[in-house]
This record gives sequence, C-alpha cells and structure tokens, in this order.
Amino acid sequence: MEKKAVEKKARVLLAVITVIFLVLYFRLAELQIFRTEQFEVLARENRLRLMTIRAPRGEIFDREGRKIVGNRPVYTVSLANLGKPMPPEVIKRLAALLGKEETEIQQRLAEQSLPYEPVRVATDVPLKVVTFIQEHGEDFPGVLVDITPVRYYPHGTLLAHVLGYVQEIKPEQLKKHKEEGYKPGDPFGQNGVEYLFERYLRGEDGARYLEVDATGRAVRDLGVKPPVAGADLVLTIDLDLQRVSEEGLKRAIEDARKKGHPAPGGAVVVKEVKTGEILAMASFPAYDPAVFTRDLNPQEVKRIFGAPDKPFLNRALNAYTPGSTFKMVTAIAALEAGKITPEFTINCPGYFVLGRTWNDWLPGGHGRVDLLKAIKVSCNVYFWTIGNMTGIDEIARVARDFGLGERTGLGLPGEAAGVVPTPEYKYKKVKAQLDSVFGPKFAALEKEYEKRLEETADPAEKKRLAKEKARKKALIQAEYDRYAWDLSWRSYDTLNTATGQGYNLYTPLQLANYAAAIAGDGTIYRERLVKKVVGPKGETVAEFKPEVVRQVNVKPETLKVIQQGMALVTKPGGTAYGAFHDFEVPVAAKTGSAEIAGQEATHALFIAYAPVDKPEVAVSVVVENAGHGGSAAAPVARDILAAYFGLPLRIQ
Repeated sequence: MEKKAVEKKARVLLAVITVIFLVLYFRLAELQIFRTEQFEVLARENRLRLMTIRAPRGEIFDREGRKIVGNRPVYTVSLANLGKPMPPEVIKRLAALLGKEETEIQQRLAEQSLPYEPVRVATDVPLKVVTFIQEHGEDFPGVLVDITPVRYYPHGTLLAHVLGYVQEIKPEQLKKHKEEGYKPGDPFGQNGVEYLFERYLRGEDGARYLEVDATGRAVRDLGVKPPVAGADLVLTIDLDLQRVSEEGLKRAIEDARKKGHPAPGGAVVVKEVKTGEILAMASFPAYDPAVFTRDLNPQEVKRIFGAPDKPFLNRALNAYTPGSTFKMVTAIAALEAGKITPEFTINCPGYFVLGRTWNDWLPGGHGRVDLLKAIKVSCNVYFWTIGNMTGIDEIARVARDFGLGERTGLGLPGEAAGVVPTPEYKYKKVKAQLDSVFGPKFAALEKEYEKRLEETADPAEKKRLAKEKARKKALIQAEYDRYAWDLSWRSYDTLNTATGQGYNLYTPLQLANYAAAIAGDGTIYRERLVKKVVGPKGETVAEFKPEVVRQVNVKPETLKVIQQGMALVTKPGGTAYGAFHDFEVPVAAKTGSAEIAGQEATHALFIAYAPVDKPEVAVSVVVENAGHGGSAAAPVARDILAAYFGLPLRIQ
C-alpha cells in the first residue's frame, strides 16, 4: 500500500512538473517567436530617443521689408523621460543650479503626457549653467541641453499690441488644436498677429534620433530630420509712422498729466483711405513681448498681467464715448432725412432748452450758425437742435451704415463692438441694471416670508404675514417704478446721442474707418494688417488685396457738405486751428471732448484725413481723461500727418 501511495504521488509531481515546463515552453515560444517584433520595438524605443528640433517661427516685417520680429537661438534644459521616476537628488541639484523650486520641476514632469518625450524645464539658460551641466554630466543623468529659437524684438515694445506674444501653448489651446499636431510645451501665438496667423508662423518641427545609454545620455547620433521654418508676415504697418504714433501718444499723455489730468492711456489708428491698410496702430501703455521668451514664475505672471495701468489692453480696440467726433453722423442723418439743408441756421445763445437747460461748451454761444460753421466750431446747440428734429432712428441708421457699433472683422482678439444707441438697447441696459438692484430685494422678501409662513399653522397669523409681505413688496415695487420710467427712450437721450454722448461707444479703429469713409466718398474698405504671407523659400503663400465692404447709403452731395465742414476745422476759428495753423497740407478734421460719468477730465478725441482734395490717409486719436481734443489729441495727429507727408515734426 505504501509503495502504491508513493508511486501515485510521484505521478502527480511529474504531471505538475510537466505542466509547469509546458507553460514555460509556450510562454518562451510566445515571447521569442510570436511576439518577437513587439519586444524588439520596445527594446529599440528604450535605447532610442526622438529629440524635437524646434522650427523657427516665421519672421514679421513692415511694409518696407524692415524686420519687426525675428528669432534668436537660446539654450534650453530638458529632462529625458526614461519611463521611471527621475532621481530626487538630480531634481534637487538641477533646481538649485537653475534657480527654480523643486516643486516647479516636478510639476513639469507630472504634466508630461507623451512617453519618452523630453520635458523642457528651462529656457534661455546662461552659458555658464550649460557648461557646468556638460562638465558634470555624471551628476545630471537624463538632463539634456539643446538649442532652440525664441522671439527677438529689435524695436523693443514698438507695435506690441499688434504683434502679440508667443508663449507655451495653454491646456485649453492644446485641447482645441491637438489634431493639428501640437504637443505640450509647444510655442503658440498669444494675442495679436502672432495668434491670428499662428498656422502660417508656426513652421514644422524637425527631429534628431539618438541612441542613449541606461542613464539617458546620448551615445550615438542616428540621423536628423531638418525643421521647416514658418512663413513670414509682411504687415501693412509703416514702422516710421508707428514710432511717431507711439512717441506722440506717450508725449500727449505726459503733457496732460503735467496739467493735472489723470490721462491713464490712449490709442492711435492710421489707415490708408483707398485700401483699408492700417499704417499704424498704437496703444499706450504697452508691454514688452520679450519677457515671454524666458521662464516666468507665478509671481512674475501675476505682476505682469495684473498691472493696474493695463498694459495688455489694446486701447485701439477698446470702445470709448466719441464726443463731438460723432456730430457728422447727426448732420448726415438730418440732411438725408430732409430735416435741414446746408443753409439751415440757428442762433446759438450758448444754451438749449428742452425739459431743462443744456449749456453749450462755449459760454455766451456761437451766434448765427449754419451747418458748416457748426462743424467748424463744434456748436452743441446746433446739433441738439437738428438731432431733436431728426430723431434717434435716422441717427442710428446712419451710424450703423458707417460701420459704427460693430466689429470691423480685423480679427485681432479683444476687439469691442461698441454701441449705437437705440430705444431697444436702452431698455435692455436699464432693465438689466434695475433687475440687478431690485431682483435680490424681491428674492430676499420671498425667501423670508416663505419660511415664516411655513413655520406658523395659525390661519390668522398666516393672513397677517401675507398682508405684511404684500405691503413690503409694494414698497419695493414703488421704488422700482420710480426708476422704471427711464426704461423708455426720452428726448434727452436723443440730445445726448446727437452730440456723441450718452450710450455712444466706438473704438478708435471704428472712428478711423468712419473718417476714411467720409474722405473716400462713402466707400468702406475691409481693414487689413497683413499684406502677404511669404513661405520659407520666398514663395507667396497668401496675399491680401483691397476689398470694398460696402458703399454708405448717403447722397454724394451730402458727403461733400460734410467734407467742406471738416476742412474748416483746421482753419482760423476752427477747433483744431491751434495744432494745424502752420501745416502745409490741407487737413479735414473733427475734435471731440467726451464727458465720462463720475470723471472730471474728458476724453480727448480727434479724427482727420488729408489732403482735403485727394485724401490718402485717415487718423483717429483718443487720449483718455486728458482734456480737450483740440489741445490734447490733435497735436498727436499733427505729428503723424507730418511724418506721413515728410514735413517737420513739432519735436524732433
């Protein structure tokens, strides 16, 4: 019996051993025969590294071929992803050398989503740091040094708002553009033409194939796929006019501050009348796009983007109350509606009475005024009179016809649409304001009495609470009704609109287009910032020709009268004569001083075109809270036009 039991156990053991060997055999067969190719690939990937060679972004030039944005090579430091955690001591040594927090490097590693792709942890690294890493390679296993192109700005902050800046692609941008081949860490245009023409500027990255050892250090170069540079942009911008615009704007703001005005900022737009090409677009204060070519810590980012003077705001695309620069719209509306003729006159005593007394900017008044003189001296009483005669509907129609109150289609991020006042717009705005104030009061009352009514079972008490609630609700409603009368359009709204006040809001870009449309006999061109896109081999990839958007629905004889009136603004007695008294080229213009609720100093505005007889260029200037348009904004336009026509500037 004992022998049989031993033999049985031996057979069982032999069977188990046989099964084990069979499993091992088939597993080895699977690994060595059936999955040979798969594991060869894994082994090869473990010893090979694909190093991205960043493609240089396309460069940016002005209309004369002068470089505005270029590229310069800088050292970068990356960490090779070896498929295992980076040793803490390496991260500690590298953080100390780069002047970074260890957590910052660890976070970069944690955010990496592509296997075996090096993780960039520093850009624009000093040569002495690079040299130290290379000389002490054994202390920095897996640390890679490379050279990559970053943006170079030979003119500093000039044209910053138009150009935009380049920064590492943001998570939401990566999600949106991942199908286009973007990866974490890739540069991406942020704002300006860098953003608008990103697909042309980005180029195609190349790659270097390296064989590495177990520590991730390269031992052999296996070949290179060269990068393809991005396409270049040729802008419509004239670098000389841009510089004069920015310097003139800055000087006007400084002068206004010396006179006690806040003057926080301003904007300029200069464009060709017959093409729609923008020759200059300035916004002050500006920022330095070069700061984004280096690594920024969270504190620096907060300080840059949270600056109280808002340097990232492109004020050329920001909406402002236009003041008297709007008065030509009112005049055109009155003429087109047949309410007046050019010879229509009034006596301006310095005030206008409608519901209350409206005081003109000139005490004592302008005397006998016709349309031409009204534009020349900016007589408020005249425009209140004809605005009231014409009505808001016709004024709004003409404003919209000139493109006011709508985005231009230029495409730059952040462009405001502005506002053409209408009864519908006022109702919605006032209703929203009333609801924001009284809505919470009604809601709080409902909540209070809902709870109190639930807490009592006494019918008499419920009845008393219901009456108390109704009484309190009636009091709130009465307060609401005291303001609700303003939901309707009133005569004073028409008067405010007629002189460019009230709800009117337009961008300097729209105002420049409006001036150009008057100068160009009503033709509105599509605005353009880029003339053409040129590929890396010099080929034209895209070219943008002048494009007529529409013709303003205004009689030619009406526009002629308006042009005549604007031509008088720079003549003796006109509101811009002080700035243009010695100017050799005839200029048509309109000044504006826009009152802003709660602020003492008015916005100074100015629009113009020249020459009067054959218009070539149109200009708009806004200087925030700086006083009068004729004294604060007109001198800026004077220097811009002087630079355009090759005349002496006020200050060389």
